Amino acid sequence: MPRTSLQLALTSLGTSHDDMLHLCDQLESIADSLPSNIDRQQCLHVARAVCRTVADAHRLEEAVLFPALEPLSTTLKTMPATLDRLRYEHYEDMCFAEELQDTLLAIGKGENRLSGDAAGYMLRGFFESVRRHIAFERELLTPLLEMSWSTTPAPRAVA
Repeated sequence: MPRTSLQLALTSLGTSHDDMLHLCDQLESIADSLPSNIDRQQCLHVARAVCRTVADAHRLEEAVLFPALEPLSTTLKTMPATLDRLRYEHYEDMCFAEELQDTLLAIGKGENRLSGDAAGYMLRGFFESVRRHIAFERELLTPLLEMSWSTTPAPRAVA
């Protein structure tokens, strides 16, 4: 991957992580407000954003991050299994995001069929998993990309 493309990919990944962490903060705020201090507008706002934010992050990772990491499979034999696991996590996260969207819409409309504890547990399960996923990418995958970039020779200037 050319250096400028890698820099753009890392910047985009950082922005995506920030968007996902902001979503996690909003979900945590909602979970903390349950069951009696619910901001229904916030629930509706987050419900509209959750699936889009998750899908955008997954698209970026699968289109940019994973292909950039695949060449490392020649030296890191565990990379194919890691990427497969992350792809599967994306599927699970999206299914969970859709359930969250339905729950948040119901809470926002005052129609929640779950107890405050159950809804809070659901929200926490999602945002804690997403935060772990991002920590893994920031602590391991991003440095691997940076290392592979720093070991790639710079293009030679044409005289």
